[in-house]
Amino acid sequence: MFKKKYLLFFGLLIIVVFLIPGCGSPIPPITYTVGDTGPAGGYIFYDKGYYSSGWRYLEAAPSDQSTGIQWYNGNYVVTGAIGTAIGTGQSNTTAIVTIQGVGSYAAQLCNDLIVGGYNDWFLPSKDEFDLIYENLYLAGVGGFFGDWESYTFESYHSSSEQDINNAWYQVFPNGYQDYCDKSISDSRVRAVRAF
Repeated sequence: MFKKKYLLFFGLLIIVVFLIPGCGSPIPPITYTVGDTGPAGGYIFYDKGYYSSGWRYLEAAPSDQSTGIQWYNGNYVVTGAIGTAIGTGQSNTTAIVTIQGVGSYAAQLCNDLIVGGYNDWFLPSKDEFDLIYENLYLAGVGGFFGDWESYTFESYHSSSEQDINNAWYQVFPNGYQDYCDKSISDSRVRAVRAF
């Protein structure tokens, strides 16, 4: 009798664990498509297709953090934020903030940002910003400024440093990238996060 109850109990336990959804089986991760709304309420602009180094997706904040602010913190210094590739924006931002310290400038705005309950925002690298242009702006997603019809050209700071005096920026609506003086204070800021 004891063996029958024992077998019946474990038989039922196996059914509960393996057949009831969510019990004992891993919940599949949420997948996103470029252009989707991300977990922080922003816009997915990149999917590398797999998780590595703790992230798969890049999400742009739902709106700009500034309509015009300088890249530097008032002094020309080399920050070492030379990464331009996809996946280098976070390390660039950390380098900029570490070298320049507390203040009111582009990378600091992103580093201090909390949106949608997330505080892991950073200033995108040159190539990350180009993806924002290609995958969001050209698709009419994200509310980025710059318009051919009104001849309104707006530049956005990237985290990629060119040299002691200059850093890269992205222009909408034409997608042009160039570098300019770090003291220029009329470029916009749009933070991103990796997850």
